[in-house]
Amino acid sequence: QVFPSQDPLDRADFNAVEYINALFPTEQSLANIDEVVNKIRLKIRRLDDNIRTVVRGQTNVGQDGRQALEEAQKAIQQLFGKIKDIKDKAEKSEQMVKEITRDIKQLDHAKRHLTTSITTLNHLHMLAGGVDSLEAMTRRRQYGEVANLLQGVVNVLEHFNKYMGIPQIRQLSERVKAAQNELGQQILADFEEAFPSQGTKRTGGPSNVLRDACLVANVLDPRIKQEIIKKFIKQHLSEYLVLFQENQDVAWLDKIDRRYAWIKRQLVDYEEKYGRMFPAEWCMTERIAVEFCHVTRAELSKIMRTRAKEIEVKLLLFAIQRTTNFEGLLAKRFSGCTLADGTVKKPEVPPPSTNPFLEDETGAEADEIVMEKSDMDKPKKPKVPDNPFHGIVSKCFEPHLYVYIESQDKNLGELIDRFVADFKAQGPPKPNVDEGGAVLPSCADLFVYYKKCMVQCSQLSTGEPMIALTTIFQKYLREYAWKILSGNLPKTTSSSGGLTITSLLKEKEGSEVAKFTLEELCLICSILSTAEYCLATTQQLEEKLKEKVDASLMERINLTGEMDTFSVVISNSIQLLVQDLDAACDPALTAMSKMQWQNVEHVGDQSPYVTSVILHIKQNVPIIRDNLASTRKYFTQFCIKFANSFIPKFINHLFKCKPISMVGAEQLLLDTHSLKMVLLDLPSIGSQVVRKAPASYTKIVVKGMTRAEMILKVVMAPHEPPVVFVDNYIKLLADCSTDTFQKILDMKGLKRSEQSSMLDLFRLRLPAPPPGGDSAGSLSLSAPTPEQESSRIRKLEKLIKKRL
Repeated sequence: QVFPSQDPLDRADFNAVEYINALFPTEQSLANIDEVVNKIRLKIRRLDDNIRTVVRGQTNVGQDGRQALEEAQKAIQQLFGKIKDIKDKAEKSEQMVKEITRDIKQLDHAKRHLTTSITTLNHLHMLAGGVDSLEAMTRRRQYGEVANLLQGVVNVLEHFNKYMGIPQIRQLSERVKAAQNELGQQILADFEEAFPSQGTKRTGGPSNVLRDACLVANVLDPRIKQEIIKKFIKQHLSEYLVLFQENQDVAWLDKIDRRYAWIKRQLVDYEEKYGRMFPAEWCMTERIAVEFCHVTRAELSKIMRTRAKEIEVKLLLFAIQRTTNFEGLLAKRFSGCTLADGTVKKPEVPPPSTNPFLEDETGAEADEIVMEKSDMDKPKKPKVPDNPFHGIVSKCFEPHLYVYIESQDKNLGELIDRFVADFKAQGPPKPNVDEGGAVLPSCADLFVYYKKCMVQCSQLSTGEPMIALTTIFQKYLREYAWKILSGNLPKTTSSSGGLTITSLLKEKEGSEVAKFTLEELCLICSILSTAEYCLATTQQLEEKLKEKVDASLMERINLTGEMDTFSVVISNSIQLLVQDLDAACDPALTAMSKMQWQNVEHVGDQSPYVTSVILHIKQNVPIIRDNLASTRKYFTQFCIKFANSFIPKFINHLFKCKPISMVGAEQLLLDTHSLKMVLLDLPSIGSQVVRKAPASYTKIVVKGMTRAEMILKVVMAPHEPPVVFVDNYIKLLADCSTDTFQKILDMKGLKRSEQSSMLDLFRLRLPAPPPGGDSAGSLSLSAPTPEQESSRIRKLEKLIKKRL
């Protein structure tokens, strides 16, 4: 549809029948049919006329288009001609400009060449005059004027590098080089005359001539400057080599202070006499100090090799301390810029320490423990600036540090022996329930000593001696674990309490004797806490040692074996606590298995053996919990290990209770539920603060004690009809073992003939997946879902309440 129209004939969905019906809605309207037909014919004629007009118009448009295209092509040809004319005129104009400016360009080139010639002639004049003046001033030793003139001559000579083919220029260049060589030799001779290398006294001294000569040396070959510096320093230190010869008494380590006092006096003397003679950028004071350090290191190395047997630890540490103090003094006074020169090798600088052990060791032992634990968690301190002089002298002591390492070995051995003697004399730590299990003070003393050794050794060397010290640390960590911790754990006795049923029932509460006394329990917890502290601190010690040692030796530091040793002590301590409580409950479980459960006539309160077990738990667990307050995770481990040990033992004793009557099974079910509630409350039993037991522990208790309850529920069920009994057993226990089923039958007191038929039926009813519809049923014989389990527990609680 090109144009909008309201005519029904123009609609896309035009329907002729509907259109006719609209024109003639009734029979009466057919009377006007001729009029309607005439209107339609008239409309058709108009449409034909319109179409004819449009077609003719389109024919005329084609002719007009061709005419317009021809006119456009003619206009383009005219435009192209005009552009070509403009281009030709532009080329003529350019040629005209070139002809006009040709003479100007020649004049410009002439001006440039003339300016260059004049400049070069001026430079040549300056060079020739400068060379003459330079030779004359050199002969008169006018070094002050020579310094400035020589630099200018050298700069001017650089402009003539491309003219060296000209003989006169080459001759001037050779004269300049000859003057430089003569100056160098002359200045060296002047310094040799002023500061003779032979003789006891200096005949010369500072002068303006020598000061100006140093300025000239700055412009000459650098080798002249180095030669002047070398000869002056050598002459300045010649007295030192005589005074501190190897055979002199003051040369030994005990008088090492005198060496450093001598160089301090010499530096002060130099500043006063010669400070202004040498340019400041030569850093002569620092160069003298650095050369003194190298000479001293060589001399000390030589004398220590000769008298190695006379070196003692105190003497060695005294010498190292004085030397490191002197190196620190140099770092404060000088920048170390001369150490980067090719003539001086930069000493190895250890990485700056971020070790928290570097803090002052002041305060009580308890403060040390807190500091060790808290400082490790602090963010690292910002790095202090490196000391460029570190090790410049003290490196010579490194080959003799084995004396220090052997001394530390001996001192640590005596320290461990003292710890053992103190423990025997003072006995185990007094139980203090309020504060929890205390870490043994000897452990803090050991790590404080380790800290001092590590800091001291890192100041002496960060190479092989640190590795040797680490080996000593490892040795005495193991000895501490064996002699102080494992060696003082209480020993378990093999005797077992043989309580009879009668004695158990008649015993008063609290009259039973536990295997470990209160002091022994506290000692075990204290050793456990100490081992846990040692484990954590040893790990941090390893990290700090790796920070201090050279990067190439880092891989050789590994304290994993020592950490494993402390882990074993922790595990043994927990096992001792578990064994003690477990053994204390054994007589009660034995009494349970020996009771005549077929003779129980009514269900009462919990049985005496349950009371005995609960009594032991209430006696031991609060003590252990309070003493392990600082290490909750190990108390949780104790609870889990005890549950894993006690519950299987309880179920084994349950199987020994045979035969059992219905009432006896109900009483046992009540007892089992009581024990389950106590075990669930075990982590917080006797505590004023009720804390939810860990989920891992609760899961173990619920799983184990629910199995015990299901066993008793199966025993309570009637064994007739056998099929129902067997299916009930499989659903409740989900245990396909014939041994367990045999034990259940023994508890019920069935005869052997009945048991045999039951076992055969049990083997037939086992959930081996048979074909057909029973396979789905066999799958349902698996362990009960948590919903089923909780439903059974609720029913069991109702039964117990009803019985009570």
